[in-house]
Amino acid sequence: MIRVLLVEETDLVRGALAALLTREEDIEVVAAAPGCGQAVTRAMAYRPDVVVIDCDGDAVEEGALGTSQELSERLPECRILLVAGTATPEYLRRALAQRVTGLIGRNSPSDFLTEGVRKVAAGERFIDPELALLALSSAGSPLTPRELEVLRLTAEGSPTREIAARLSLSVGTVRNHLNAVSRKTGARNRIDAIRIARQSGWL
Repeated sequence: MIRVLLVEETDLVRGALAALLTREEDIEVVAAAPGCGQAVTRAMAYRPDVVVIDCDGDAVEEGALGTSQELSERLPECRILLVAGTATPEYLRRALAQRVTGLIGRNSPSDFLTEGVRKVAAGERFIDPELALLALSSAGSPLTPRELEVLRLTAEGSPTREIAARLSLSVGTVRNHLNAVSRKTGARNRIDAIRIARQSGWL
């Protein structure tokens, strides 16, 4: 029997994940935690084989990586399976670099969860192929720090003259930076450049 600890903030999702896992004859959900803050304490108390952490949202994502690291140090025999929501390519690369034992997407087929639990419990690594491809195919930002700064202020709705004043640049220089951003990203316009940068995890 594979003993699982579920870490999920919302009762509804936590219940759905528990129901999905407990219908399997070889999986038992022995405990649940309403967030990463209690995950290590519960894990130390119940000694599960696998900890499933739903890491949807920026704050939860950061907590999930920190919790994974702490669990790997304090309970090296325990395996971690992260369920990522709207994670950026950069976050996925960090998770892979940290060598989390399991990583699947929230929109993955439901059998990925049970398969992932079984694989990591057996000491194997289970990575959702789509997430791996997203992380590995997304190159680092081609934009300079100044171009990113200009683009970030543009994304916040600041007009060109205000950006120029805030960064002590001329209006023409700001426009040149934005043109460079569009050229490097292949964007049609500023809005498209902002979209591409956000999807790529650069903003």
